[in-house]
Amino acid sequence: MRIPVFVSCPTSLSPEQAASRKLIINRLDNLGLEPRALGRSDYPTGFPLREVHVIAKHCSGGVILGFEQFRSNSGISKPGAPEEAMIADTTSYPTPWNQLEAGIVFGLGLPLLIFKQEGIGGGVFDPGVTDVFIHTMPPPKSSPEQLRQLREVFLSWQSKVRDHYYRW
Repeated sequence: MRIPVFVSCPTSLSPEQAASRKLIINRLDNLGLEPRALGRSDYPTGFPLREVHVIAKHCSGGVILGFEQFRSNSGISKPGAPEEAMIADTTSYPTPWNQLEAGIVFGLGLPLLIFKQEGIGGGVFDPGVTDVFIHTMPPPKSSPEQLRQLREVFLSWQSKVRDHYYRW
C-alpha cells in the first residue's frame, strides 16, 4: 500500500516545469508514496478549498512546488504605505494556491517538503516562515550529484512521512 502525500502544484506548466514536476513525482513513486492533488488525482465535488482540506487530511505529508505562474517587469510594492517602493526588476510569483495549500498542510501538522523555482519568493517560500528548508527546484536534466542530493532530501523527509502514517 502506498502512503498518500499532498502535492501542491499548478495545473498549467511549461515543458521545463512539467519535466521538473515529473522528476519529483517519479521520486515519490520510487519511495512508495502516492501523490494526491486537487485537479490531478482528485476532483472537487464541493468548494475547491474545502476539497484541499479533505484530501490533505487523508495524507501523511505535503510537497509544495513553487513554479512561476505570473511575471511582472515592474510595479509598486506596498502602495500608499510608508514602505512603498518602486520595483524595477522582473519579479516572479507562484500560484496563490501554493500558499493556501501549504497553510493547510502545515496546520494539519504534516511533514512539508518545499521546492521553489529560481526567483520565487514570498510567504511560504521565504526562509524562516516554516520549520523546513526551502529547496531549489531540481532541473529536468539534473547531474548525478544533483540527483544524489535530491535523493537524500527525499529520504530524510519520507522518514517523517512514514512516521506520521504509522503513528496515525
